[in-house]
Amino acid sequence: MASRGEFLIAGFYHPAMDELVTPDEFRAALGRFASGVTVITVETAEGGVHGMTANAFCSVSLRPPLVLVCIDHLAETYLHLRERGLFGVSVLKEEQEALSEFFADPERNPDAAYRLGIRYRKMRSGIPVLEDALANLDCRVVDAHSAGDHSIFVGEVREVLVAEGTPLLYFRGRYGRSATLKD
Repeated sequence: MASRGEFLIAGFYHPAMDELVTPDEFRAALGRFASGVTVITVETAEGGVHGMTANAFCSVSLRPPLVLVCIDHLAETYLHLRERGLFGVSVLKEEQEALSEFFADPERNPDAAYRLGIRYRKMRSGIPVLEDALANLDCRVVDAHSAGDHSIFVGEVREVLVAEGTPLLYFRGRYGRSATLKD
């Protein structure tokens, strides 16, 4: 039985909602977790390409090859991904910080895309990914879970391309590089 200030979710006791950490506390704590930086790309219904920067990305399983990405319900990418069920992942190199910034901006300027020289390649399935990334993955959504203000999309990886280089890192709200991670 749950004690006062707790409630039961899926068989587990949880503290009452008013006892949870604040968004600022949560952001500060998770900012201490260094992550790589990816750009998630989807083909739009009109045949264009839409992308967003994501560091809430990780592997799930080797057999079958599965990854997950977490996407805000208010993000344009969320709507395209729900509609299409297919997405690409481009793992960024350390020199691609400007690409991450571009795709993180919800009101991106098409002139900026031209100045940055953003180019896409199609994977065998036709999924667009960024050219010259550290790695590219072609994914088909096999499961989705709503979690707070995001959805967790689980994708089966159907094709990968791998290149040489060093990853772009994200830590405490800033980009970083690590000379110790060279190939």
